[in-house]
This record gives sequence, structure tokens and C-alpha cells, in this order.
Amino acid sequence: MSDNSDTPLGRAHIALAQAAASYSHEAIHREYSELFIGVGRGELLPYASYYLTGFLNERPLARLRADMARFGIERAEGHPEPEDHLASVCEMMSGFACNHFAVSHDEEQDFFRRHVEPWAGRFFSDLEHAKGAKFYRSVGTVGRLFIEIESEAFAMEARQNA
Repeated sequence: MSDNSDTPLGRAHIALAQAAASYSHEAIHREYSELFIGVGRGELLPYASYYLTGFLNERPLARLRADMARFGIERAEGHPEPEDHLASVCEMMSGFACNHFAVSHDEEQDFFRRHVEPWAGRFFSDLEHAKGAKFYRSVGTVGRLFIEIESEAFAMEARQNA
């Protein structure tokens, strides 16, 4: 078994673990509030609509909702955030990967290409460089690297199947 700590993603996970051990729950909660909620609005808006159009609740959200309906995925009750929030989109991708949703591999790849790849890496990069990010800088690095790896893996599969 190889030691994955000498890969970019392995090093990023180690840095995230060190950051988690270095900050209190209260400090992380405060940073989250400042980054994503803010007084009027947070430093970053983790929504596909915002990243792709500059506005919230736009066409990317409508396209996502249409695909969710096609796959029988419903918005979780009690969650006020629009479905194009990055956490929700990642949760859907996790559901595909764990076979919680009945989709083909091609549909999973198409979902990633339509709803994750065009913007999530940019969001995570912005998180890495956000002025208010301390703990979340490491989250940004892990997320950016993961999106890069997934993009590359799907691209390799597409080339092999072409």
C-alpha cells in the first residue's frame, strides 16, 4: 500500500487536519459566518447561479432543478438554501457515487460536467485566496484538487470511450 501523503491531495488533507486541530469550533463557526453569511452578504457566495451568471437563482438553478426532477431527487425539507449551493451539489454527486440514486455512469458524468465542473473549482480557488479564510483556506485546497482530479478522471474516461 502506498503512502498518499506525498501527493498534492494527500498533503492538502494533512494541512486540513492540522488546521482542524489548530482552530476552535467557535473560531471555525465565526469564520464560516464571515465568509459565507456576513452582515449584508459573505465574502463568497457558493452557488452555481452566482458563479455562472453573477446573480442568484438564475438559469443554472433551473437547469439543476430539471435534472434533479429527471433523477427523482428532491430538495431536503428544512433546508432553505437554493439547490445550487455547492454543498447540495456535492451531496448529489456523493449520492451518485454511492448508488443512492439510480443513474448511469454517463448520467453521473453529464451531471458533473453540467453542474459542478464549470464553477466549483473556481469557487474552491476563491476560497483558498479569500481574505477572511484561515481554516477554510485548507478546505479550498482540498476541494480544488478534488475537482481537478474528478475532471481529469472523467476526461480520461471520455477519451477512452471515444
